[in-house]
Amino acid sequence: MRRTKKRSDGEYDAHLTERFGNAVAQQRRNPDVPDDDIPESVSSKSNEDIRRYYELSSKPVIGAGPWLEKPEIPHPNEILRQGPTSAAIETLITTDEEPRPKKIDGPYENTEDYLSTEYDLLREDALRPLRDAVAEVRKDPWKDEAQYEKSVGIYEPVYITSLVFSPRGLATRVAFSMSRVKKHIRWEQSKRLITGTLVAMSPFNDAFQTTCILATVAARPLSALQQNPPEIDLFFPHYHQPIDPMQKWIMVESRSSFFEASRHTLMALQQMMREPFPLSEYLVDMKTKVVPPAYIHNNPYVDLSSLISMEEASSFQNVNVLEEWPASDATSLDTSQSRALKRMLAKKVAIIQGPPGTGKTFVSVKAIQILRDNMRKDDAPIIITAQTNHAVDQILRHTSTFEPNYVRLGGRSKDREIKKRTLFEVRSTQPPAKRPHSQKTRAQGAMRRAQVTIQNLLAPLEMGKGPLDHRMLRQLGLLTKNQAESLATDSDSILDTPSESPGDLMHQWLGRALTECRRPASPDDFGWEWEEEDLEIEQLQELEAEATAQDDDDIEALKGEVLMISDNYRAKGSKILKEDEIKDILDDTSDLTTVDFASRGPIYNHLLREMKKLLLKDVRKVAEAYHEAVQQRRVGLWEEDVNLLSRQRIIGMTTTGLSKYRAMISALRPRVVLVEEAAETMEAPVTVACLPTVEHLILVGDHQQLRPHTQVRKFENAPFHLNLSMFERLVLNGIEYDQLARQRRMIPEIRRLLRPIYSDTLKDHASVEDPNNRPPVLGMGGVNSYYFVHDWKEERDAYSSCYNDPEAKFLVGFVDYLVLNGEDPAGITILTFYNGQRKRILQLLRLHKNLCLHIHLIKVVTVDSYQGEENDIVLLSLVRSNKKHSIGFLSNENRACVALSRAKRGFYLFGDAELLACVIRSTTIRSRAPPSNSRGLLLDSAFQTPANPPPQSQSPDKWQAFVNGGAKEDDARPLQKRGDENGAWEEQRRNNTTRTPAPNAADAGRSAASKLIETSPQKPALSVSGNTGLLVDLDISNTYGAYPQQPSRASYASAAESRKTSHGGSHFSLLD
Repeated sequence: MRRTKKRSDGEYDAHLTERFGNAVAQQRRNPDVPDDDIPESVSSKSNEDIRRYYELSSKPVIGAGPWLEKPEIPHPNEILRQGPTSAAIETLITTDEEPRPKKIDGPYENTEDYLSTEYDLLREDALRPLRDAVAEVRKDPWKDEAQYEKSVGIYEPVYITSLVFSPRGLATRVAFSMSRVKKHIRWEQSKRLITGTLVAMSPFNDAFQTTCILATVAARPLSALQQNPPEIDLFFPHYHQPIDPMQKWIMVESRSSFFEASRHTLMALQQMMREPFPLSEYLVDMKTKVVPPAYIHNNPYVDLSSLISMEEASSFQNVNVLEEWPASDATSLDTSQSRALKRMLAKKVAIIQGPPGTGKTFVSVKAIQILRDNMRKDDAPIIITAQTNHAVDQILRHTSTFEPNYVRLGGRSKDREIKKRTLFEVRSTQPPAKRPHSQKTRAQGAMRRAQVTIQNLLAPLEMGKGPLDHRMLRQLGLLTKNQAESLATDSDSILDTPSESPGDLMHQWLGRALTECRRPASPDDFGWEWEEEDLEIEQLQELEAEATAQDDDDIEALKGEVLMISDNYRAKGSKILKEDEIKDILDDTSDLTTVDFASRGPIYNHLLREMKKLLLKDVRKVAEAYHEAVQQRRVGLWEEDVNLLSRQRIIGMTTTGLSKYRAMISALRPRVVLVEEAAETMEAPVTVACLPTVEHLILVGDHQQLRPHTQVRKFENAPFHLNLSMFERLVLNGIEYDQLARQRRMIPEIRRLLRPIYSDTLKDHASVEDPNNRPPVLGMGGVNSYYFVHDWKEERDAYSSCYNDPEAKFLVGFVDYLVLNGEDPAGITILTFYNGQRKRILQLLRLHKNLCLHIHLIKVVTVDSYQGEENDIVLLSLVRSNKKHSIGFLSNENRACVALSRAKRGFYLFGDAELLACVIRSTTIRSRAPPSNSRGLLLDSAFQTPANPPPQSQSPDKWQAFVNGGAKEDDARPLQKRGDENGAWEEQRRNNTTRTPAPNAADAGRSAASKLIETSPQKPALSVSGNTGLLVDLDISNTYGAYPQQPSRASYASAAESRKTSHGGSHFSLLD
């Protein structure tokens, strides 16, 4: 009986539970979803648009370049950079070293010039990291991973263990060794081999010298990764499908790139050459005067009543949006928001720049609400897309308050309500459609037939089977009729009854030469160190979400029959025979019983090898049929889904998801697409959102904040400019746009830090000037922005990421100071430009006596992952301090803009001001000629010195004593009772009062601190000058190390009580 098994749900890690959850449609309605939100049943009508989309994708385009024919999974020659092996490949694979640069000024020649430029750049950006990693290994294949470039991941040996017949495709399960890595991996926080990663494999004895095949990671369940040896599932192109369980492979990945992020966009760019390209007059020809979309031009009268109260609604119910709007003070929009909203409704391509805190999302939601209010019953849904799942969920949360008929495609939403509106959940509330002759049903039948064929072909290699059967070898042509019959005759002469069990005759013929095979993948030896985590868990989930969530298909993902394969038996012999010698014996011998026993083992092994070669050809042919059936099943599934989605008003997804679902979205024939985070998104994913029916494209973002990320840093710079978004390119070329102008986040003294970036265009809303809305930071004497200056030198971790240990310790001590003065830990965010510093700060927080229990509340994140976020208090760790005056990420004005604009109430900067003064050519921070012999830095009067600041001293005892003693009672009243709920923190803030400093308090504080520095044993490189922060040299290492990483609540309470008692109760206990 065929030994197959199904992979259980419990095999998959918690982060992938949605993806691998219950794939059987529920038979009853979900009571949480109103009946009127869901159509009564899915129509049985097929959608020809999706079929035409796929048929069109295979049609040639006359006169187009070779880029259109490049395969979805790269050809090995693109990685090895070898010359083409055939005329066909020669037309597909270019060996040019560099792609064509992006054109940032002026129009492109034509549509193909534009699309092919984007395609070539994006494909090279996706593939070059892996190509470089393979080249590194190719030069010297036998080094440990640590001896290669930091981005190289190498695993060897790798062996195939089984095939998985999943709804997403035919997957190959491999076991691999970590012997080259020599570390234990925290897989839940590691970028290694995440789903969607492109890997290169080469036979061990070739080691990428001449041969490699490519695959993508299909699944990486934690339970499988935590085995020894670990296992993952791979998707190979059918023409490279391997099956030999004894073949030893080397597997290489680039840990700095993620192929899945570009894969579907590349395919969509190719598709766009085969279909109409709306809006090309703006995106390609660079027309700067934008006209209204056709549907607005034909009927410009719009209902705007959702903007105002019911009393004035009548005057806004039929407004010509192409003319002046009725005047009213009843709207919640400021002037710039009203102007932006008008552009969003009235222009074919509407670009809205929203500086920090100006309400980009608010205006987007208002635009969506008006568009939705004016939809006709048969209008296509509004498409909302953004780069991150977080941004998509954020805007859907707002739109769900006025439109319950929406669907979230893809992703892994953390929002409980949005999760109910994923396509899978919405689909599961309906009775399954009975369509015995549907596209999906026919495709599933084809998949099953292909599966059975492959299982039959690989029956000799099924784990647990006996030796090779002589009849099967005869059918394959590896034995002649006489040779097969000679084995049977020999068996009859030995046994009383003929043997019928497959392989028995070979067993008798080989005797003791036959040995049972063990799995070649053996466990690794332990004793290694743990590898540091690569990413914040949220970042890893964001990456995996795009690769692993395709609704129904991926919730089922890789559930299916598993065919475990093995050689089962091999033979040994005292003779060593060459292949030619074995072939001569078989050619000259009709009676195998006459072959000497010493030669039988090599002959059996030769037959085994030849059998696998023959089976491989047939398996690859059937694998192609399986792949085609999977594609047809997806078309059939999407045909059903289109009927459901067409009933919705809003559909949200990431830009990667839009590329992935493009055929299905195209079949809906949408005319409105809104892109959030448009300036942070590469141009290509926004380009492919221009579906043939789109009339109205709305881009919302801020090109002066974070730019898109490339995988190859070289492509960010001239002449390539790959990280130039469509948003920014259009703005630079003079296309019309509007800028929001009034910010509602930062207090004025923090907002002033952004003046060099936004000049005087950014104004404050009255709410941020109200101390009841933005109370002063507790314990800081009314000073809410401050620059702590030092000259401690940076270091680098194992991944070449910078960190600054003294700065990290001082910063964590400052957090302790703020918390002891009554600030809510959840209201504090620590930002840094470097992942190495983020990890170091987290380590210190885990070890801190007072803060360890609040580590889940205090946010420690990189600047790049915090765009769009905000918090009450932000501490920015600059990290960099070196003799070469290298400031790395700090020189990027876009990143600086994000870092400086996240805080609502307090912003505190920690870093080497002298380094910044030497390098940054910005008006935000500029050098000033120092008085006397001192040196200092002026930050445009934005940063002030506290009236009673923490002492600036090189003495760790004095600093520690200050923190341990808490705030002075005349600065901030101690907290008598503390709770973890936000309400308790707000009560504390209301109850605390801040003393008004004397007029000369700031000077006094500066003088006292300056005196401490001047009298210290080692005079610092910088001293106080003007309005600068002060040099500090604080070692608060005594705060760390006394407790394990996760202390018990009892031990923490004991320590807190001890601190409270030893200081006479002058500050509060965190656990009172």
